[in-house]
Amino acid sequence: MPVADRRHGLDVARRLLEAGIDDGDVLGAALLHDAGKGRRLRLWHRIGGVLLAAVSPRLLQRLADPDPASSGYPWYLFVHHEVLSARLAREAGLSERAAAFIRGESSPTDASLAAALGRADDAS
Repeated sequence: MPVADRRHGLDVARRLLEAGIDDGDVLGAALLHDAGKGRRLRLWHRIGGVLLAAVSPRLLQRLADPDPASSGYPWYLFVHHEVLSARLAREAGLSERAAAFIRGESSPTDASLAAALGRADDAS
């Protein structure tokens, strides 16, 4: 993971710990939730991806190409980073529950945990 993504994961985990959340699956998900972005996703892809997702999601989908040799691959990483990150997290030994958090398929049911997760990711 690029330094900025590692720093972001550490910041999210720290905020969770400060909020009293020490669930290993949640902390593991916090650390690896952006692992799938890789090194090819540049800052301008991130900014452009957010803008395209808001203005023209169909164009963003058309730009996304799963071929790592293509110029559209960074857009693919942007669009699919949750699934890719969850896969990498599982390969690194995290639980399926942690991977589900990363994919956004599962969310904590405890209101304070959900609030802390929202604050933690927004603050970074």
